[in-house]
Amino acid sequence: MTKKILLLILLLPVLLVAQHSIKGEFSPARSYEWAILYKVSPTTSIYVQRSTVDDEGRVFFDLDTTITKGIYRIVYGLPQEENNFDLIYNGKENIEFSFHKTDGIEYKESKENQLFNSYMKSMDLVNQTINNYYVRDGKDEKAFKSIFKTLKETQENFESASKGLLANNFIKANKPYIPLEYEDVKTYSNNIRKTYFNQVDFSNNILQSSNFLIERILSYIFGMSVDPNDQEFLKSSVDDIAENMKSSQLELRKTLLQIVWQQLADLGFEEAANHVSDAYLLDIAEKTNDDDLKNVLTVFKNTSIGSKAIDFTWETEVKGKKKEESLSGLDIANNYVVVFWSSTCSHCLEELPKLKDYIKASKEGELKVIAVGLEDEPYRWNNESAYYPDFIHVYGEGKWDNPIGNAYGVSATPTYFILDKDKEIVSKPYDFSELKAYFKGAKPKSTIQKVLDEKIEGDKKGN
Repeated sequence: MTKKILLLILLLPVLLVAQHSIKGEFSPARSYEWAILYKVSPTTSIYVQRSTVDDEGRVFFDLDTTITKGIYRIVYGLPQEENNFDLIYNGKENIEFSFHKTDGIEYKESKENQLFNSYMKSMDLVNQTINNYYVRDGKDEKAFKSIFKTLKETQENFESASKGLLANNFIKANKPYIPLEYEDVKTYSNNIRKTYFNQVDFSNNILQSSNFLIERILSYIFGMSVDPNDQEFLKSSVDDIAENMKSSQLELRKTLLQIVWQQLADLGFEEAANHVSDAYLLDIAEKTNDDDLKNVLTVFKNTSIGSKAIDFTWETEVKGKKKEESLSGLDIANNYVVVFWSSTCSHCLEELPKLKDYIKASKEGELKVIAVGLEDEPYRWNNESAYYPDFIHVYGEGKWDNPIGNAYGVSATPTYFILDKDKEIVSKPYDFSELKAYFKGAKPKSTIQKVLDEKIEGDKKGN
């Protein structure tokens, strides 16, 4: 008996270590150095372990008995939110995959993941057939019935095959709209939108612990508009989403709406982003005592285009006498440029001379620059600011902790705000080139258009 107990004690560490594993291969191998495994919960990602990607692109994670079933995320680069993928671990099988930078992921082992991957590919093929049908003509009712019969059977077959698996949660939630009779493209599109969340259970813990909910939400907002810049459509989409998840937990709603808000803000849809904040997110931040979120939302709204510029003051000295002046009190130009810069910022020192020359070439009284130097100490700032005698200079003590910079949400230098005569924010150019383009009357490109242009340029270089 004693020998059996001793044997069990000796085997226990082995039993804990040798349960299952995740094995993968990244390609091209030289593009990857490490991978981190997280377990995903409804509101956060919990670190599990880190692994090195070897010279052949191989990575390995040992899963002992403390690793429970659920949704896991592998992060393979920075920024983490863009370089990751989710996988299903049911606690009963090993997982082996291959991941290619452009082709995505394939599973060599794991019934759960193979089945779900196969489901998504099958649905993509049927959806492509539907798209082709409407593009070609969209009036052949016999072909219509045949295509949607295939869609219905595909969905039912995968639901049946996945019974008892974690993947079943995603397959059922992803069930598409299937019309019972012929519909033209407009009717079909409208009905897809009306029923988009019918199968989605926002209280489902498995769905919450994955990218599924946020990907579906973002697809609803950005994937169904004829005009991607229609902010009324974006606001209406947000309202639909809020209605569909109104009975969900407060923390989950906060997490999802915060991502929606950030996406809209990053893409330059300020009106729609502020709608998310005003209609939903500020109230949730208040109820959850999230002061940091409230501050971020408030600063963003206060510095949105169309808002009155936040006032601030500075001291000037004329004939030995100190005098306090304010942004709101200025009445010396038709437009003002508030630029946040730093004497230790190399990019600022490249751009400010261009701004100086541009101001000199402008008509008198047309443009005035208020340069707020975010600094740790005044010595270098005094020297550098002397090169720009036509600017109004404000010393921003404390650099990133400066109250003026914080009020304007400044996180990088240089940061520009263009104000009209009444100190209303009319533009927030990314750099001097965009600033100059604004005054030439050129409409600035939307963030979406910039992303598309960058992709096209990248594709050209790749070919």
